[in-house]
Amino acid sequence: MRKFLVILDESPECQNAMRFAAMRAAHTSGVVVVLAIIPPEAIQHGIGVAELMRQEAEDRITSQFQLFARWMRDSQGIDPELVIREGDPTTQLLAQLESDSDIGVLVLGAAAGKAGPGPIVSRVLRDLSSLPCAITLVPGDLSRERLEAIS
Repeated sequence: MRKFLVILDESPECQNAMRFAAMRAAHTSGVVVVLAIIPPEAIQHGIGVAELMRQEAEDRITSQFQLFARWMRDSQGIDPELVIREGDPTTQLLAQLESDSDIGVLVLGAAAGKAGPGPIVSRVLRDLSSLPCAITLVPGDLSRERLEAIS
């Protein structure tokens, strides 16, 4: 079964990447794997505080995931899988790709504007030849209608 891996974060372009991954999975009888990464800077305190911060981060991720999952189930008939990792975002993304050989497409949202596509997209593009799957970049400012037309 073809899996589409998409990253869940708080960026504006995340929404378009989620939508695209769900629509492509629905059209190809695929599965969506949603990867959320807790960066090290989100948990930088003593052991007791770090565990509390980790739990708060996981709660935020789960809450955000539930919104996307509900939309995927209701509108696309897709029941996504959530994977939470902790560490450097790019390192964890590459580790997830290596650990799941069923992932066929990495779907990334690319930021619009002069700041560039985002740090993960920039890093992945540098290492493109070593990726074990195809990659789809979804512009963050693409309209919903255009997304539906191309997926």
